[in-house]
Amino acid sequence: MQAIQDVNAEQLARLFHHYREALAEDYDSAGQTSNSWVRTPQSERKLMVAAARLALLELSTAPEPPSSQRKYYAQPGEAEWGC
Repeated sequence: MQAIQDVNAEQLARLFHHYREALAEDYDSAGQTSNSWVRTPQSERKLMVAAARLALLELSTAPEPPSSQRKYYAQPGEAEWGC
């Protein structure tokens, strides 16, 4: 299995396109032949590669660890008592 950093955005877009078309055939009542990657317009391919690149970038960034501190409550001993 490749690390996310090693995945090529165009390869991911091509695979995504392939599986999208394969799954769409199940829902296509007309039975039309799916478009191959080669026959997909260049502008659409560029858009899909850009989307794949952004998805890979997002997946490769480490998620922010959840804060163990509650946002609106003081820590024990820090509360100001009295008005």
